[in-house]
Amino acid sequence: MSKKLLPANILSPGASLSEYVQGVSGIPVLTREEERSIADDLYYNQSIDAARKLVLAHLRFVVYIARSYSGYGLSQADLIQEGNVGLMKAVKRFNPEHDVRLVSFAVHWIKAEIHEYILRNWRIVKIATTKAQRKLFFNLRKNKKNLAWLNNNEVTDIANSLNVKEKDVRQMESRLSSSDLSFDLPQSTESENAVITAPVHYLADESQDPAARVEQERDGLEQQNQLKDALKALDERSRDIVQQRWLQDNKQTLHQLADKYNVSAERIRQLENNAMKKLKQHLLPATI
Repeated sequence: MSKKLLPANILSPGASLSEYVQGVSGIPVLTREEERSIADDLYYNQSIDAARKLVLAHLRFVVYIARSYSGYGLSQADLIQEGNVGLMKAVKRFNPEHDVRLVSFAVHWIKAEIHEYILRNWRIVKIATTKAQRKLFFNLRKNKKNLAWLNNNEVTDIANSLNVKEKDVRQMESRLSSSDLSFDLPQSTESENAVITAPVHYLADESQDPAARVEQERDGLEQQNQLKDALKALDERSRDIVQQRWLQDNKQTLHQLADKYNVSAERIRQLENNAMKKLKQHLLPATI
């Protein structure tokens, strides 16, 4: 069965979740006899239309299951969409000869897809990898009624009920209580009571050698002094033209300087070129 054979607006909630829920709620529920007849058509004849009917009739059930996972901070629409994938897998594998309703068979597949999606997206680092860890993750989230840490008795009860070690319960509780931290978030937050330091700020900056940086600063200062000396060698008008044209934030145009000295713009350009040649001659020996 291919997903593309089903309407895209039905398989995915899209922009309006409320409209989607209203739409799937309006799809009639199949009776046991209707479901058996359609399931037989799919199982024995590989009917795509039968598969479509079974999926559509059970989309409301996916919505019901997805709502029970609303406490994980993930999009309800995404949870529903993942659950729909599980429903489709269940329909593909459903054998009507087992004489059970599809809804009873599909619940495992729907939850499995939602669980996998939550574990992939709830944390940057995967919080549970083994089957036992996954079971512990969802059961601990379900059994933990408040924000307080579990006491020893509660840890023991949960470990016994899930057949895991107490240290595994403590470890999973710690993972559930932690949150992701951006590697390069700002060094401090706007909060007056807390300062959060991102991991990137603990790393040594090896981009520059301290000795090389001091040498660069010294060379820069020396070049500034050389430029000042070279400017002093120019006449007052040429020095002003160079400063106004190149050494200020608000640089003057040739025409502005021409108006200032009551000459043509071409004359200002000539004076500028001559001044730049003199500066290069003065600075060239220092750079060799």
